[in-house]
Amino acid sequence: MKILFLHRNFPAQFRHLAGYLAQDKNNQVVFLTNRKDSPELPGVHKVLYGLHREVRPETHHYLRFTEESVLHGQGALRSAMNLRNQGFIPDVIIGHSWGPVSFMKEVFPESKIIAHIEWFYNSDNSDIDFISPPQVDTRAKTRYKNSHLLVDLYTCDKAITPTQWQLTQIPKEFHSKTSVIHEGIDTNYFKPDDNAVFNGFSKKDEIITYATRGMEPYRGFPQFMEAVSIIQKRRPNAHIIIAGEDRVCYGAKLPEGQTFKKLMLEKYDYDMNRLHFTGSLPYSEYLKLLQISSAHVYLTYPFVLSWSMLEAMACGCTVLASSTPPVLEVIKDEVNGLLFNFSNINEIAEKVDFVLDNKGLLDHLKTNARKTIVENYNLAQMIEKQVELLQ
Repeated sequence: MKILFLHRNFPAQFRHLAGYLAQDKNNQVVFLTNRKDSPELPGVHKVLYGLHREVRPETHHYLRFTEESVLHGQGALRSAMNLRNQGFIPDVIIGHSWGPVSFMKEVFPESKIIAHIEWFYNSDNSDIDFISPPQVDTRAKTRYKNSHLLVDLYTCDKAITPTQWQLTQIPKEFHSKTSVIHEGIDTNYFKPDDNAVFNGFSKKDEIITYATRGMEPYRGFPQFMEAVSIIQKRRPNAHIIIAGEDRVCYGAKLPEGQTFKKLMLEKYDYDMNRLHFTGSLPYSEYLKLLQISSAHVYLTYPFVLSWSMLEAMACGCTVLASSTPPVLEVIKDEVNGLLFNFSNINEIAEKVDFVLDNKGLLDHLKTNARKTIVENYNLAQMIEKQVELLQ
């Protein structure tokens, strides 16, 4: 089978699936991407596409996101035409709906197209109105951010989205062609290890962990840091370890020179000897961090659920998470984790206190957390379902 993957980044959500398919010598796997500094995947032929220009500043601000998606789609289109001229005609195309897959039917009308719909934008009951009601201008801009997604949903043969929560954001007209299949968590890799050591810390220590791509409001970083200021005063032996980068991946950025990390460090008093920022970690070190965690805290807007929460559960962490829709799909309070109100700082601190004071009494949460991931999100099962969709 000939398979064409498309994503602005590489390998992103398709790392496991592309790698799995490439192991079969009967398959020819090509990955079209805009990311130049990406790693190699054995057996996967990476092809770069470029943008012939950037989004113009004079473009109406409702349309800048759409223009960017079109530019990626156009770049991918040109590279796809070269692939066809070289004799590569895929049996199936699977692409992330962030632009690159939008025009593939124009090049490969005979190919089956699967669109990966990560997030369909809504102004109601989602990330946009979570903290405060959006202004009319924001609502209008949000509506138009879906233009390329609607093209993809209309054009594709099938669509895929990782969770039921993400499916609820997609218009019902397209549910019949959309399958809910998560990318999968490697539960053979992400697993408990009582002997793990991270930077000199072990499970014997009082460790509160928080993992994120970016230190931003969408992942509750300000709320977590405010809770940390309370926790540190109550628990003189607790160490807080934060993995992630001082940047914003989702949502609005602060003015130049300001970051949410800097803002929180200026706003509250911390014992910096017990507050550790690791930056982005290699997988091997990130794994150890989760394995030594006494309490893993996760917060999110009603948005895309992070892999990090599922990975923490797979490692048998005691997970404390915000009671927002993406989390509620996975965590049942006092069954496989503990829930708190996203905006209730005192509740976050109190739940952390409870976990650290009752470490020996919460083993059922850890066991059930891992069981949830093994039974519902484990990589082998998810790959099997994804491959079935391709055929």
